[in-house]
Parts: sequence; structure tokens; C-alpha cells
Amino acid sequence: MLLELRAENYAVIDHAIAVFGPGLNLLTGETGAGKSILVDALALLMGGKSSSNMVRHGADRAVVACVFESTPGAEATLEANGIDPEGGEIILRREILQNGKGRVYVNNQPATVGVLRQLAPELALVHAQSETLGAFDAAQQRGLLDRYADISTDSVSEAFHRWSAIQRKIDELEQDEQDRLRMVDLWSFQQREISGVNPAEGEDAALEVERRVLSNAEKLYAAAMSAHELLYESGTSAETTLRAALKQLEELARFDPQFTEQAQQLTSARAAVQDVSATVRDYAEGIQASPERLAEIEDRLAALDRLKRKYGPQLADVIAYEADVALKLSELENRDETLKTLKGDLAAAASAYESAAGGLSALRTAAAKELEKQAEAQINDLAMKVRFAVRITPRQQTQAWTDQGWDTVECLIATNSGEPLKPLDEIASGGEMSRVLLALKVSVEDGASHSKSRKTQMPRTLVFDEIDIGIGGRAAEAVGRKLKALSESQQVLCVTHLPQIAAFADQHFLIEKRESQGRTKTGVRLLELPQRTEELARMLSGAKLTEGSLKNAEQMLQSSR
Repeated sequence: MLLELRAENYAVIDHAIAVFGPGLNLLTGETGAGKSILVDALALLMGGKSSSNMVRHGADRAVVACVFESTPGAEATLEANGIDPEGGEIILRREILQNGKGRVYVNNQPATVGVLRQLAPELALVHAQSETLGAFDAAQQRGLLDRYADISTDSVSEAFHRWSAIQRKIDELEQDEQDRLRMVDLWSFQQREISGVNPAEGEDAALEVERRVLSNAEKLYAAAMSAHELLYESGTSAETTLRAALKQLEELARFDPQFTEQAQQLTSARAAVQDVSATVRDYAEGIQASPERLAEIEDRLAALDRLKRKYGPQLADVIAYEADVALKLSELENRDETLKTLKGDLAAAASAYESAAGGLSALRTAAAKELEKQAEAQINDLAMKVRFAVRITPRQQTQAWTDQGWDTVECLIATNSGEPLKPLDEIASGGEMSRVLLALKVSVEDGASHSKSRKTQMPRTLVFDEIDIGIGGRAAEAVGRKLKALSESQQVLCVTHLPQIAAFADQHFLIEKRESQGRTKTGVRLLELPQRTEELARMLSGAKLTEGSLKNAEQMLQSSR
């Protein structure tokens, strides 16, 4: 859900903040007040094109920003782009400079317009007068149909990825013969090089310790024997001193029991000194200065280091690389047999995919017939007289296979009698485009509401700009009711000029112009109930409010509730 939208020095907007809520959020205001500019600002945050013309006259930059509630899909997109989450919210900000350049930030971290476009389908679908962002592309139309019928593509996706993985292995084995022979030579050399050294995991660390000991044999022997003498051998050794002190404490303990514990402590200390002394003596006796062994270790470590530089960085990585090369060589040496097996697996995987995709296509074809009837009725409720169809085109050649099946789903419409059905994106009127989308969304939500689970996720916020162009009266009220019904399942933002639609708002915002210090500024204000009545009355009668228009406005608000 969109929580907040901000714009600074954007077009005619000096500084505006709108805090949105769930349900139906409607924006009204005088013509030219800047209602559509706010929608365009949101479209910009969804990855729309920017221009230096967007910067307010006299400012060095325009800034637009918004806050959305986060979703699992959006967080996955952030993670894929190396952007940290922001505590359940996603903050988008875009700056446009006077020279036309700009900067993008997501959760206050530098990003790109491409990241905004990746996030857009998960967060919002914006239908602006200037452009329609992601509204009617093939993926969106297929998603609408799948959501309507609660169709899952999981089995098709699993079958496709299995088939693709086998196909990639076959392609690798069937690459150019010269390349294959070169790879065999390279891998064979690498395997011989590693197996010739025959490294063992952790061997280098143990050899490093042994090398340090051998390199410092005389110093270590002298240190160990000195410690042994100081602890045990000399006349003033620690053991001799402790033994003498112990005799004195034992004498004290004969007369005063409080020294019994101290005598025991000295006994333990004496035993510890004896143990340490024996350990360092044995260590010294085990030291053997062997230049031959030291040279052998140096050579071995040098060989291991060469392997780690080429195949490392750790010996475990070198050993794993050798195993991988051995497996590849085995596959190439048994290439024909491997290919035969893989092609059998590929045929089975292709058959499984064809079965899953064919079943999915049948489900979509049946659902399309239902959706086109319902959508056509919904569209014709909105002051339009159209024919509507949903065309499913299976593309069964392997080049067209995807993890969503092989179908192309295309919505077609004829807005005038006698005209042929055409793709939706060829509709000329932005208002018609918005109304068709509204009718489609309502139809889809009606269908999805009959299912307990919704496997296909649609954008959480829908934005319609001036959906009411060319309609009025009962058609306007029908649009308002459809927007209200749609807003029960997802947040809706809509710019409207009609009071019949504005009466259904859960949150009603007034976009208004005012002059300050010789400059025109646009502001956004959330209206309470009395102010809503006045705004609806203004929309009914114009700038001059009348008692009749106020009563009509009150009746509209009561009726909408």
C-alpha cells in the first residue's frame, strides 16, 4: 500500500505531501490545479521517463519521493540488487536536475531507474494520461487471467526448469569439436598437475608449523632446556624452592590447622611444575635439526602454494576443483553415452512440459471465455459500448517455452460497431483505457474472491488518472461503485472531476492552487466530512455554492455509504 507521496519543486508544485490510507483515495480540484501532476510524480517513481521540464521554474532540481509498505516480492527484488530493507517499508526517491540528469535512491541507497521498474509491478500500477506503465503488456494480461481463475503455474515452471537444465548440459557436450578437444587437453593437464602433487586437506597448515620448528631448532632446544633447568634441575629451581616451602607449611599445619589448605595448594603447584618440566624436557629431546627435512618441507609448501594460486585459495578448493575436472573429463570421455542418456531424459522432460503446458492452456482457454463475458458487461456499464475478447495463442515451438507456459494471452476490444477487435494498447483515449482496466480489475477481483487462495499476486496499489472522461450521470455512479468494490481488495488512487465518483472516497484529497509572493503554488489537503460536502457541491454547481448543491452533495455522500 502507498503510504505517502511527496513532491518538491516539481512542475507547479512547490512542496506537497499526501498521506494515503487503505481503500479508495480520490483526488479532486479545479481544472489545472495539478491533480494529474501528482499521478505523473508517482509514475516517475515507478520508473517513468524524466525531463528537465519537470523542474519548477527557478529551482535547481525537482524531488519526488514516496513510501510503500514492503512485500515479500519487493524485498526479494531489493536483495537481488544489493539494497538493504528498511523495516517493513520501501522508500523511493528521485531527483531531476535542470540539465536533465537525475539520481535515484531506494531506502536512501543509490539505485537505478531499472530497479524502480523492477519494483513497480509489485508495488503499483499507474495509469496516467501521459503514459500507461506496464498496464497491458503480455505478462500483465496473462497475470490477470491467471488471477481471475486462480490458476497456478507451479507444475509448468518445475517442468520447464528441468527441461532447460538438461538442454543446457546437452548444449555444453555438443559444442564445437575443436573447443571440446581444447577443453579436454586443459582439464587433463590440470588434473595431472593436481594429482601429481596429491594434496591433503589441512596439510599446508601442519607443514607450516613443522617448518617453523625446524627453522628455529637450536633456539627452541635452548629455550626448552632452560625452562626445564629453571623449573626442576638447578639448585634454585622452582621445584626445589616449592619443596622447601612445603616443608615449612607442613610444620606450621602441625600446630595450626589453618595452614593445611595452603600446604595442599603448594603440593598441587609442585606437581604442576614437575609436569611442565617433564613436558619441555621431552620436547627438547624430540627436536632434531634436519636440513634435509626442512628443504623437503619448503619444496612441498612451494608446490602446494602454486596449486592454491591457480585453483585455490584454500587446499580444500584445489581438491574440489580436481574432483570437478575429473567429473567433466569422465562426461567427455563417455560423451556419446552421456548424450544418449541426456537426450532420453530431455525427451521425457519435454513430454512432461508439453503435458503441463497443454493442461495450463486448456484451463486458460476455459477461463478466458468466462472472463471476456464478465469484462464486457462490466465495461459496458461504464458508458461504453464495446465488444471484448480474450485470445489464447499457444506457441508450442520450444523457442517459445517459458516457466509460465507457452501461451500468449491478449485482450482485444472494439470500441465502435463494425470495427474489428484490436489489442488494448491501440485504444486512443486515455479515459477509455482507464475504464477498461477498471472493468477488467473488477472482473478479476470478483473471480478471485470466489477462491479461498490467491496464487497470483497483483500490484497492491492501482492508480487511475481522470477515469471519468466522457461520462456522467448513471455511468459515473457505476464507475464510483466499481472503484469502491475494487478498493475492498487493494488500495486505489483516482483523479476525478465527477462528484458521483468522489462521493465514494474513503479518503478525499483536494488539490488546490494558491498565489504567494507572486508565484503560483499547488497544495494537497485531506478533507473532513463538512469540507467534503462543500467540495462535492462545488463540483456540482461551480465556484458559487448553492443550498441545492449542498443538499445534493449531502445526499450523494449518504447514498455512497
